[in-house]
Amino acid sequence: MDIILLERVAKLGQMGEVVSVRDGYARNYLLPQGKAMRASAENIARFETQKAQLEARNLESRQEAESLGTKLDGQSFVVIRSASEAGALYGSVSPRDAADAATEEGFSLDRKQIRLARPIKELGLHEVHVSLHPEVEVTITLNVARSQEEATLQASGKSIQELAAEEEAAAEFAIAELFDDLGGAVLDDESGVSTPQP
Repeated sequence: MDIILLERVAKLGQMGEVVSVRDGYARNYLLPQGKAMRASAENIARFETQKAQLEARNLESRQEAESLGTKLDGQSFVVIRSASEAGALYGSVSPRDAADAATEEGFSLDRKQIRLARPIKELGLHEVHVSLHPEVEVTITLNVARSQEEATLQASGKSIQELAAEEEAAAEFAIAELFDDLGGAVLDDESGVSTPQP
């Protein structure tokens, strides 16, 4: 089906271009969303009369998106989730979760604006792309953690694996200290005289 684009559509074309797309894509997405109209002679003539208005509306929405983008770009948002000791999430973080986290911090985002390259299924810091306008895209960071304290540690640069290794080393050191103390106490009891350990 031939359509005329009413706004820039990624990987398809600029406003005003006549492009050929699959019928289902046009009927189910482009036409209902108001991103395009059928490319008949009548619609092309109507587009030409409305072109100035459409360009002005597009410019205004792009400027709004750019102003929001300057505030939003580089922001970090915390998402608290349950996870295993190895850092694997029980479930995943969806675009809706990312949009909700940003909205809680005062940024009005829709889940359709969030672009995840793949589902987030582990704890840590994850870069996420946000499409505010077809011509404006920014990057935010999702800090996925089990608690607020863990999120603070991750933000400082420590990974969950490093934290687990540090906790395990501290536990092993404490156990070794305990056995050293017990070993010295047993020697004191058996001989009645304290003998230094080598």
